[in-house]
Amino acid sequence: MFGGEYRHNLDSKKRVFIPAKLRDELGETFVVAKDIREACLKVYSQAGWEAYIAPLREQNRRLSEKILRFLHSSLVQVSPDGQGRIVLPQELVAHAKIDRNVVIVGCCDYAEIWAEETYNQMKESEDISDMLAELESLGL
Repeated sequence: MFGGEYRHNLDSKKRVFIPAKLRDELGETFVVAKDIREACLKVYSQAGWEAYIAPLREQNRRLSEKILRFLHSSLVQVSPDGQGRIVLPQELVAHAKIDRNVVIVGCCDYAEIWAEETYNQMKESEDISDMLAELESLGL
């Protein structure tokens, strides 16, 4: 299970360090893709990615093909180097608006990579009472 919040830097070669705790869960090769809802990147193990896209494959083809195209057009399969770093392609860096500082967040069965400024703004604007209201409406 992925958890924690880690702050690192994107170097001049667009490499970012992936914490050992996350690498252990992700495996030797894993997937980095654009998030469809937020200006961040999603990081999945190979099996986690397959589980994530499985419901999409069962939807109307017109919808599923658009979403799968969006997700896979810039998706990368990466393997960390000896120092635990991965290279992020420019398209993914641009999508997440990453300049230098990044925050990597464990989110149960995947991780997210955020530009630090975007992440901080998102956290400041979060209202826990809205989340609780939604959970309560679901009976949770």
